[in-house]
Amino acid sequence: MDLKPATPNERRQYYREEWNVKDIPDFILNTLAHREFGFDHMGRGPNDRYRVFQNSDYLRKFMRYRTPFAAYSSVAFYHKPRRRDGWIKAELVFDVDAKDIPIRTCGCDNVCEICLNQAKDIVQGLLDTLKGDLGLSDIHVVYSGRGYHIRVLDDGVMGMDSDVRSQIVKYIVGSEVPRSEYSSHGMKYNLEHFTIPFGYPQVFTQRVKQALFAVNLDTEIDEVSRDIKKAVIKHRELLENDQWGLFRKEIGPVRYSRLVKGVASINLTLVDAKVSIDLKRILRLPSSLHSGVSMKSTLIKNLETFDPFQDAVPKFVYERKD
Repeated sequence: MDLKPATPNERRQYYREEWNVKDIPDFILNTLAHREFGFDHMGRGPNDRYRVFQNSDYLRKFMRYRTPFAAYSSVAFYHKPRRRDGWIKAELVFDVDAKDIPIRTCGCDNVCEICLNQAKDIVQGLLDTLKGDLGLSDIHVVYSGRGYHIRVLDDGVMGMDSDVRSQIVKYIVGSEVPRSEYSSHGMKYNLEHFTIPFGYPQVFTQRVKQALFAVNLDTEIDEVSRDIKKAVIKHRELLENDQWGLFRKEIGPVRYSRLVKGVASINLTLVDAKVSIDLKRILRLPSSLHSGVSMKSTLIKNLETFDPFQDAVPKFVYERKD
């Protein structure tokens, strides 16, 4: 499918014929008066900032009249959003952009079905950790147009500062190699062999495994040679049954240690950490048009069955003649 930019006429068609303000998720509509809105009208970035809408009808009229190139709303709530003053709290956000995945399994220049599916797999892993390890539940996933936004609105995290958010990011992406310790049950686990993974070690194991199945000979990993990558590709089927000990033996202890550290160092780029720690970030508005690729930013009800090329394509794309 052609992901070329939307023309001004196509934007007008989308916002005046297809878009409905009711398509904006309730978690945003119910908090309109406390959020800052921003807009990009020329495709040069969101320079129309600090807008506030007291109700959805004002927002509806603005969008239909201005038909913006891109629309954004803040993840933060303010007492005075027009001045970004009186910060109350902010969503915890994880941004997984398909074009920025550190180890991509495709060779496209922008985004394609392969890397978008890879991004969805990453998101599912992050969701499992957020829900299972951290016990969070008020979580919404939005297709952004080129990837996915995970938006967490649990009261327990929305008041957290940037330092705590940074620690959460490091945990869920598996960016630090764990050390061998004893669990509360007295069982010793050995992360060199990934033999008894649980808690953070389990998260780390999952992220490393996910990365190793995406590695190819062109993948750049610090201090990991082409020979190591060849060995990974040759023996990674052992990881399908979590045979980490045999995998380590085939790779070699020294090279294996270098490999694990290298993967850990790039795991942090699975998400855009700057987005996660920014307490005043604006994020693409769900239901709005990503004009750069002619796709809709879409709230996802079922991640497993969601298909961006079916569920996030505006009508005007199908009407294009070339």
